Amino acid sequence: MNQFYYDAVTKMEQLGVDDEYIQGWQCGFLQNPKREEQRLTEAYAAGYDDGEEKNAENFANWVRE
Repeated sequence: MNQFYYDAVTKMEQLGVDDEYIQGWQCGFLQNPKREEQRLTEAYAAGYDDGEEKNAENFANWVRE
């Protein structure tokens, strides 16, 4: 597995990032199809877009309080 992917997911889990964002990020990174529209959430969509771009800069915005 890609070390960047593993490190990013581990960091997100440690920081307590929203699960929906993490799932979206993983799907986007791995270029999986997006969920059906009725199951999309704002966090998932943001994660998907960031994952697609291989962007690990925005997930701090999705840390659960």
